[in-house]
Amino acid sequence: MSGQIGWTIGWTSLQVVTLLLVAPLIQGTIKKIKARLQNRIGPSVLQPYYDLMKYMKKDAVVSGHASWLTVATPYIVFIAILTAGLLVPTFMANTPLGFVGDMILIVYLFGLARFFTALTALDAGSSFGGMGSSREMALSAIAEPALLLAAFAVFLSGGTTKLHQLIQVLATHGWNWIEPSYVLAFLAMFIVVIAETGRIPVDNPDTHLELTMIHEGMLLEYSGRYLGLMMWAAQIKQLLILSLFINLFFPWGIAVDWNVSGIFLSFLLYLIKLVGLGIGLAFIETLYAKIRIFIVPKLLVSSMILSLLAILVRVVE
Repeated sequence: MSGQIGWTIGWTSLQVVTLLLVAPLIQGTIKKIKARLQNRIGPSVLQPYYDLMKYMKKDAVVSGHASWLTVATPYIVFIAILTAGLLVPTFMANTPLGFVGDMILIVYLFGLARFFTALTALDAGSSFGGMGSSREMALSAIAEPALLLAAFAVFLSGGTTKLHQLIQVLATHGWNWIEPSYVLAFLAMFIVVIAETGRIPVDNPDTHLELTMIHEGMLLEYSGRYLGLMMWAAQIKQLLILSLFINLFFPWGIAVDWNVSGIFLSFLLYLIKLVGLGIGLAFIETLYAKIRIFIVPKLLVSSMILSLLAILVRVVE
């Protein structure tokens, strides 16, 4: 019994440390690659770490019109995203809280963080915050079903919605690249990855223009450690979405047992796959401009249609 508790605590700590430390690194890598593709030097890969340390050292300024929500929301969002991270496999198929919930719980935790972020954006009475929150909630009504449908198209292969069990099945048997259902699910999930991570052409994470910002518009009232927690939570969520994508479609090399050398190799492959996906996202951001806000729902609906087609093809097969 004590050995089982020790294993759970150790694995949970390793997963948390991985999420906390790798998330800013991936954010910095994507920005660096994007800058180089645009013939710019760009910031250092470690710049997100410097930013987080800077924000954590500063005092927060809170509007006199804000309520307790403004103070509590950064902690609620951070804990919700970090809890979801204990359900998503990273470089090991097993997850610390895999026995508690599945993909549906992960989406609910993402929705909880989104709800409090949007609600707090209205708390200070800022017009920018209200605009960002209205856009975020309108798009989330389509993005969350699109994420679930894209995931369910893959879940049919494993016969379960438990991610750790599904990843073990996929890592053992793999995908057949010539299957139409795989191609359709891959395209649908990739669209969701772009939308949920707030990348171009859906959103621009590097701007504060009121006509283009969605997620950034909800963070304008934050400063100091509160802003640091919100940015850190957004980076962890981005890492979780990317991890979910690569483990569902590129699960090769993920560790399925407690072997030290296997775990180390799996971690290296995990980083390589994350950087490769980051290069792809940076390449898309360089090639395309941000689309109009009214066209984003059509893009997400196309993801849902692709997911439904993948499910139908899989059922017929």
